[in-house]
Amino acid sequence: MFSDARFRAMGSDVHLVVHGSQALVDLAVTRLAALEAAWSRFRPDSEISRLNAGAGRWLEVSAPTALLLQRAVEGWRLTGGAYDPLLLHALQAAGYDRSFEALDPALPAVPPARWWNRPLPPEIEVNGSAARIPAGAGFDPGGIGKGLAADLVTADLMAAGAVGVCVSVGGDVRVRGTAPGGTPWTIAVEHPLAAAPVTLVGLWDGALATSSVLRRVWQAGGRPRHHIIEPDTGVPARTTADLASVIAGDGWLAEVLTKPVLLRPADRRFDNVPSGCAALAVVADGTVAATASMSRFTGGALVPTVLRSVERTHPGGAR
Repeated sequence: MFSDARFRAMGSDVHLVVHGSQALVDLAVTRLAALEAAWSRFRPDSEISRLNAGAGRWLEVSAPTALLLQRAVEGWRLTGGAYDPLLLHALQAAGYDRSFEALDPALPAVPPARWWNRPLPPEIEVNGSAARIPAGAGFDPGGIGKGLAADLVTADLMAAGAVGVCVSVGGDVRVRGTAPGGTPWTIAVEHPLAAAPVTLVGLWDGALATSSVLRRVWQAGGRPRHHIIEPDTGVPARTTADLASVIAGDGWLAEVLTKPVLLRPADRRFDNVPSGCAALAVVADGTVAATASMSRFTGGALVPTVLRSVERTHPGGAR
């Protein structure tokens, strides 16, 4: 028996397919709602909002929040700082200071303070059930929260008796177990400006995360903005790619690894992709670059070198 559900959680569209009963879908909905309540930066009573409001002080947190903070520090280390979880104030200064659906394009952007002198993410501290972030810093769960949520929910469902599960949280996809027909899960790598997928990948147990500067785009101060912040400048980045997709064993890891693929120069964009993972990037003219390891997940099929259906002009004049 397969159960399928689509709903909203964590400010994103969620698509869930479970090889199991409807009760497992209900479990996933409940679990995601609990994680959103703990991690949303837009809820003043969430654990993340309390950590940000009390930056510099120790606060009690739940086990999932402690894990999120630990994974964030690990992501910073693995990417050489390309992924930085302490960019909240810069993101707010760029205009993303409320849920995306509620953004007001008429509001002026506030110039960022000298936030880049903040302590580095390893100074995020977790001691058992207590945690603190550096004074003056702001933690943004962002994509890593969606990726980790997908990891936790799929693990919960398998432990509760699912034979297989696939969950997509805002485009971060995590699979475990078997798909219908006893096969691996087939996942499309999608580009928002292309009619067809970039490629299809097959996974038994793993994750695919995609980050792009073509989604979550808004106007602030009369200028186009997006949510990928350059850690060295504190402003929306002039990325070397428009889209990055990474395959990894876990959703949180795949998500953080997309950041260096977007931000690094073209000749270094795959430097942080570990053995066992795979990545691809699509630039503004539709050119596609991929690691050699990607063919292990495409059944040997070649990733196209150009997406001819991609529009040649960047939306909103962001380039």
